[in-house]
Amino acid sequence: MPDMEPRERPEWPPALNATLGVVNGIKGVRYYDDPLKEHAALQNAAGVLDLSQRSRLCLTGTDRGRFLNGQVTNQVAALPPGQGCYAALVTAKGRMESDLHIHCLPDELLLDFEPDLTRAVSDRLNKFIVADEVEVVDLQSHYGLWSVQGPKAACVLGQLQWAAEWPSSEYQSLTLRDDAGAERLIVCLPRLATRGFDLFVPVAEMRAVGEALVAAAKAVGGCLCGWEAMEMARIEAGIPRYGQDMDMTTIPLEAGLEAGAVRYDKGCYVGQEVINRIHSIGQVTRSLRGLLLPDDLDPLPVRGDKLWHGGQEVGHITSSVHSPAFQRKLALGYVRKEVNEPGKALTLRVSGGDVLVRVLPLPFATASL
Repeated sequence: MPDMEPRERPEWPPALNATLGVVNGIKGVRYYDDPLKEHAALQNAAGVLDLSQRSRLCLTGTDRGRFLNGQVTNQVAALPPGQGCYAALVTAKGRMESDLHIHCLPDELLLDFEPDLTRAVSDRLNKFIVADEVEVVDLQSHYGLWSVQGPKAACVLGQLQWAAEWPSSEYQSLTLRDDAGAERLIVCLPRLATRGFDLFVPVAEMRAVGEALVAAAKAVGGCLCGWEAMEMARIEAGIPRYGQDMDMTTIPLEAGLEAGAVRYDKGCYVGQEVINRIHSIGQVTRSLRGLLLPDDLDPLPVRGDKLWHGGQEVGHITSSVHSPAFQRKLALGYVRKEVNEPGKALTLRVSGGDVLVRVLPLPFATASL
């Protein structure tokens, strides 16, 4: 995680014995008890995560669908209420400004994305609003975000007894109202390549909903989890994160987002010409790859550490982890197309000297380690 002074965020009910850290400049919980125990819950049962530090905007107005469709890489205009998609927000040169989880609700579009990007994304969207009937509203101080991730996530939600049926397909959502008229949004969203649900609830309900989720998770062998365990599981799953593995130098196709976030049969959007041209060429100059690190490498490499081959710089590290699931040291990084085939040996230059690493396909798999 970046080492910088944290910015303030809306205060949620404090967690007892939580160890705090910084996520993209915003305070967050690194872990509550033991990161390895929390990682095991995410892998084998269910982990409950407070993701309220993430950014949240909503778009209202009659032109919201058409407007956002002209800003992002995926198809938004055709989304019916209760459905959503993953998309990238790119510049005219095809470089990423953010990735977005987009949820279509009856009267608005909800955007969920990485912490501390609210102003940047809001400014970008407002820049292109001319005569459109669209308003961009910051929801972060009004709604918090709980997430339940893991193979038993559906069992956790089932114990809440809020609804007879829960969303079952990815990005499907359900809006519920309590007796006071407050809305709760439940989205089927696996964030770690297993099963998962996001729950957007009013700030006043964060404590009560959190306590109910944790109790339900414990009943199936799970627990409350911090972002350190989530980062371990994310890297193991080979999932890039904006701010760590993607930034304003990244083209979505380089990060492997093409299948899930890019549509080539939609109308025009900012950056489309560049994205389509690269797609027609059929390849990018670099791609995100997995990397197998030496078992005795200590400390782990950090973002920006360079990869070399034949005396030339050919890439760099973005994330690294001592994987509990694979019991190996793994990394994500960008590698030039000439040398990024699986099995290729590269030189990683770290403070202690040069070490050999091996390129792996993503997602990581035991058979390739």
